[in-house]
Amino acid sequence: MKFYPRIFFACHLRHVRDEEGRTISAHQASILDHLDEVEGTSLATLAGHMGVTMSTMSLTVDRLSRDGYVTRQKDPADGRRVLLRLTTAGTRLCAKKTVLDTGLVARMLTHLKPAERDQAIQGLGLLARAADTMMQQKSTQRKAGLTA
Repeated sequence: MKFYPRIFFACHLRHVRDEEGRTISAHQASILDHLDEVEGTSLATLAGHMGVTMSTMSLTVDRLSRDGYVTRQKDPADGRRVLLRLTTAGTRLCAKKTVLDTGLVARMLTHLKPAERDQAIQGLGLLARAADTMMQQKSTQRKAGLTA
């Protein structure tokens, strides 16, 4: 748990640019990462998940909506609720961005000997495989109605 933050702070991108050159913050990009084009998410659910108040989330979603990355639509099952979805532009922006800057990661890896680089990449591959398995299990449980 103490290693990833050090890598993240050395190599992460602070801002993401869209196709028109507009900039969004890493926080805004993170919010987009929690939304989907098809399945809507309520503002309350998103705010709770991100650990911010609904008013704070509403302000951020307002900007993302104004910039064309997010839509607000009434929930067909409950007209009092509003569901947030990614627009096509929001989906494109999510696909384009990465958490870590590839150039910075490459530069960081130059500080390792070739054998150490291979070990590091192999270790990350193992962690990624375990993460994939965990996410598949969560998805299966969600579909079976075993988790919220």
